[in-house]
Amino acid sequence: MAITFQGGSFEISPVKRALASNYLSFTDASSDWSQQYLPELYEQEVERYGNRSIASFLRMVGAEMPMASDQVVWSEQGRLHLSYEDATITTAASGLITISGGHAIRVGQTVVLSDGTTTTKGYVSATPSSTTLNVLPYDTDTLDTNYNDAATIDLFVFGSEFAKGTNGMAGNTLSPSFQTFDNKPVIIKDKFEISGSDASQIGWVEVSGESGESGFLWYLKAEGETRTRFEDYLEMTLVEAEKAVSASTIETQLGYDSGKPAGTEGLFSAIETRGHVATMFDGTGATATAESKTDVTNLIAKLDAQGAIEENMLFLNRTTTLAIDDFLAAQNSYGSGGTSYGVFENSEDMALNLGFSGFRRGSYDFYKTDWKYLNDGNTRGLINDIKGVLVPAGTSSVYDQAMGKNIRRPFLHVRYRASEADDRRMKSWVTGSVGASTSSLDAMEVHYLSERCLVVQAANNFVLFN
Repeated sequence: MAITFQGGSFEISPVKRALASNYLSFTDASSDWSQQYLPELYEQEVERYGNRSIASFLRMVGAEMPMASDQVVWSEQGRLHLSYEDATITTAASGLITISGGHAIRVGQTVVLSDGTTTTKGYVSATPSSTTLNVLPYDTDTLDTNYNDAATIDLFVFGSEFAKGTNGMAGNTLSPSFQTFDNKPVIIKDKFEISGSDASQIGWVEVSGESGESGFLWYLKAEGETRTRFEDYLEMTLVEAEKAVSASTIETQLGYDSGKPAGTEGLFSAIETRGHVATMFDGTGATATAESKTDVTNLIAKLDAQGAIEENMLFLNRTTTLAIDDFLAAQNSYGSGGTSYGVFENSEDMALNLGFSGFRRGSYDFYKTDWKYLNDGNTRGLINDIKGVLVPAGTSSVYDQAMGKNIRRPFLHVRYRASEADDRRMKSWVTGSVGASTSSLDAMEVHYLSERCLVVQAANNFVLFN
């Protein structure tokens, strides 16, 4: 017989026996178990990508300083000596030279002229206009002995010469040019949110993250990764950012005021605009070593023409790092094929070292290191169009508009908004119902905010390798 109850039934048996209906099933849909035996669980996540954060570059080469303005302005020195490129010899017979854009050369000064093949020293006898001058050569009667009309030359002033009992230098005094540069901070934000129910739910996976979070609450991992990702964005923004051009679509559609375009000047943009872009260490096969040696020689020549800063850091991707290692190993005459053996008294049987942390050529020291940002497959390593940057070491003396005096600062540094009322270097705050309740929202919201910009001073000493 069977007795039926609302919501279910059970069977009365005249004998003692085990019925399937008396037990929970591990395989039916209601139980949602794949099988009845507990699996061997690995509680900890496998960190298959290692430390996934790419932020480190700016901490290595720069400093962080507060600012209390919407704009940072600095001035940089101009050239000390007069020189002009791509001048034109208008009439060689009379020594008439035209300098497009004007010149500041005065009568009585002495100059060096060169068309890349022939070099001539001359005396400036007249300056008919602000764009022309007459040069009398010392080593020949007229310039047409060495140059043709319409020839393109470079020239620079090396001194002056006056006869006895004559007046002093005529013409305007040479005043230094005042060059100012500016940048503005951008506001960077992010947010993490989790419901109150999920925040109080335990899991079986013990989480761990780059920020040190650990435990069996999954939201700890999610919040930690959001924070780490935001910290990476702080650096990536200052490396990649660009200023929007005036009257751009960004400006018109987002409603920025006229004259205040969106964006900020990042590292790559500053070097492309005010520094140098070079293609180096891309040789292959037997010619790679010779090409790399030439690349370094040309780089030194460029640095000589700029600030001549003797110590420089190379932040490179993996391919370029290995190319430099191969180039340096080939310069060493020790061992077979120029192989360099390691730190154990250069013993071939003890250790083999094919890596170099730096090298010296001429009067310059170059220290190289890998830049993870250029290698990571989810950042610049995905595009792989930039091979590295050269950053000068040391500090520069600049005039700070806010402080009203000259100060020494790293060539590369971060400025963030801060005052006695609020410090916006790196802010985070929690709202919602989890923990100390701050609103009626049954969730935890973690907000992140920073307002900062990058200052690249003396960008003419930086080099971007592409």
